[in-house]
Amino acid sequence: MQLDFTALETATYVLFGTLVFALILVLFITAAALATIVLIGAGGLVWYLIKAVLDALVHGINFAWDRMVHHAGQVELTGELQPQMSPGTGSYPRVTLRDS
Repeated sequence: MQLDFTALETATYVLFGTLVFALILVLFITAAALATIVLIGAGGLVWYLIKAVLDALVHGINFAWDRMVHHAGQVELTGELQPQMSPGTGSYPRVTLRDS
């Protein structure tokens, strides 16, 4: 059986053209949605990695600070620290006002 396209009406061509165009649009939207999902997933992964690195950095700084403070508390000083007098008058050091 041979298919004769000349026997089809214009409305049939319009229907098939519309269906093909709709299929192209559906494929395009599907590809765009898939790409969006992939990009959101990749962005989430990058955000998680950045957050983990910064979190580890903060915990490392806190750990080092705690060790330093603990070590400083264990150190015994050989002499007494002498209080030094402030060159200011009153309870605050002297301030020079240049604009007055």
